[in-house]
Amino acid sequence: MRILRLIADVFWSVSRWNFRSEPAPKGSGILLAGPHTSNWDFVLMLAIAWKCGFRPYFLGKKELFRGPAGPFMRALGGIAVDRKNPVGVVDDLLARAKAGDDFQVVITPEGTRGGVERWKSGFYRIAMQGDLPVTLGYCDSKTMTAGLGPTIRLTGDVKADMDVMRAFYADKWGVRPERRVMPRLAEEG
Repeated sequence: MRILRLIADVFWSVSRWNFRSEPAPKGSGILLAGPHTSNWDFVLMLAIAWKCGFRPYFLGKKELFRGPAGPFMRALGGIAVDRKNPVGVVDDLLARAKAGDDFQVVITPEGTRGGVERWKSGFYRIAMQGDLPVTLGYCDSKTMTAGLGPTIRLTGDVKADMDVMRAFYADKWGVRPERRVMPRLAEEG
């Protein structure tokens, strides 16, 4: 982890982005990466996690894990997901969270870099089912800052929980602001 933290320190010292963070989450949980508007979000989230001293895990479409990129993606913490047949993903994540003391899985709630009207609710179901805290990670091109916001416990009141997230992300624009999606789940009605 020392080498990864050193890499993150170098990144933040030469990057035009500024790192700002509330205390890093302890134990297992979900780290939301929002707004997800660019492939640069991935680089920023790795740099945030390494700077905070934890190894992130992330979900990626199985195509990212083919060929020579596969071992590299897995070494970075990647978990391959077959988006056409995602059976067992939630159970696998919950088992990993229970087995490890520091299993922080990064989830992009939009599920893609653009072209959606609302967030996907998988992160919410996983957090509720596994009683996992949710840390609000962000990157904001308007202020050129990236980091971790508050860590919250979901209540089961979807609208109230999403109101908290909407308030936090209201002034966060992502790397490509035109692709930003406001936090809203279909379950809110």
